[in-house]
Amino acid sequence: MDDPRPPAGSAAFSAVADGLRAMTFRSDFVVREIPAPGSLAPEAVAFAGDVRPEAHGVDSMYGTGRFILLHDPDEPDAWNGAWRVVCFAQAPLEVEIGMDPFLADVTWSWLEDALRTRSASAHSMSATATKTLSKGFGSLAVEGDGAQIELRASWSPAGDMRAHLDAWAEVTCMMAGLPPGSEGIAVFGGNRTIRG
Repeated sequence: MDDPRPPAGSAAFSAVADGLRAMTFRSDFVVREIPAPGSLAPEAVAFAGDVRPEAHGVDSMYGTGRFILLHDPDEPDAWNGAWRVVCFAQAPLEVEIGMDPFLADVTWSWLEDALRTRSASAHSMSATATKTLSKGFGSLAVEGDGAQIELRASWSPAGDMRAHLDAWAEVTCMMAGLPPGSEGIAVFGGNRTIRG
């Protein structure tokens, strides 16, 4: 298997990336390093996280996410700094929850709260929270109705970058129905499936 680590870069980036790699997470959320995109910044490190994965390297049916930390010493104007976080999280939902008109707002507030409680300073934030309702027809009719929430966000981080990775992990778990301090408790709607 190819080593997902980028080639050795600046000392500042290497120290931050090594700190992120050394982090540990709750036992029901598995995080692994994945290849980082090479076109977004001179230096990057990326992680995938899955809530209670059934197989290594396969997106979990309960919730999954990606976290990318970018570093560009030239400080792109849109970033207003040398660092940028780009992240993604998604989870299936019970249809009734997916119909809640405030679901997207709540998902965004989870991210803001997770950053704030970790003193993870962030600016130049942007995000979309998308809820999807679906209904199967024909050969997919047996799957019934489904719902999903997806969060795509980016921000310019400051301070300890580990706090930002930890905040993303919390949000991904919360979207899957695992609030903070709930390690070992069943995932909400554990028999849900994600349709591709």
